[in-house]
Amino acid sequence: MDNRPSSHAVGVSLCDSAPLLWRVEDLRTVRSQGLVGALLGSLPRTPRQNVRLGRPLLLLEEEETLLRERQAAAAGYQQDGRGAELRLQVQQHQEDQQRSYEEQSVLALEDRKSALLRAMTSSHTESGAGALDGALRGRLEALDRSFTFPCSALAVQLSTARAGLSYCPEARSILRADRPIRGRDELSCDTGRYQVFTDLRGRGFYLTSAGKFGGDFLVYPGDPLRFHAHFIAICVSKNESVGLLDLLSVARLGSNVKKTVLLCSPGPDGRVLYTSLQWSGMV
Repeated sequence: MDNRPSSHAVGVSLCDSAPLLWRVEDLRTVRSQGLVGALLGSLPRTPRQNVRLGRPLLLLEEEETLLRERQAAAAGYQQDGRGAELRLQVQQHQEDQQRSYEEQSVLALEDRKSALLRAMTSSHTESGAGALDGALRGRLEALDRSFTFPCSALAVQLSTARAGLSYCPEARSILRADRPIRGRDELSCDTGRYQVFTDLRGRGFYLTSAGKFGGDFLVYPGDPLRFHAHFIAICVSKNESVGLLDLLSVARLGSNVKKTVLLCSPGPDGRVLYTSLQWSGMV
């Protein structure tokens, strides 16, 4: 197990409060550190199925916190050289927008003049065209002095083509997730759950979410691609009273799915007390 901080800065993109990874190199980095997550995206060639999924990768809050503590993810608003690059990109974008506005202003003025010239041409074939032609000519002369192109009418190019996650290079800038890891004050991660997560991860286990099994974590003895989960970890306080029916229900659930239920009680000294439950049937 490699717990060393990675030199590669993992870019975490937030959707509401959900931490997502989009870049393939980020997925490889967190996987090499024993962090699994869950793939959410559909594949471009087979979008109407939910058996094989693709990016983005959804991280557990505990996994995101562990990334931040290992300094493997980009720290919030650090001066790592990317701030100057971002300001340069913003300046370039503004210059491109201004250039596009000026070009579209010229085109809009020419289009307005063409419309007036067409109206003048058609007015020659009508009776009483002199007064109308004079009015149109006056509008045409005033157009150069008074014409303004509103910014709201500026045409902006939208990238509506498919990004092509499996066909295009993985370093496409459109897929970059530049938002940094959230700070500690923004996290809602329960400290007890995180203490259990780090303790089990430190023992070499791999963890994923166990929501569909009624627990906090599924605990694997190795990579989930190679092993089935052996334990369902449920985080409870040492002083928390647990009803007998609750114990029986989680024990039977673990027996039905061939997994051992672990009651994990974090202590103030950093140690975690584990109690295993197994259903043996009625005597």
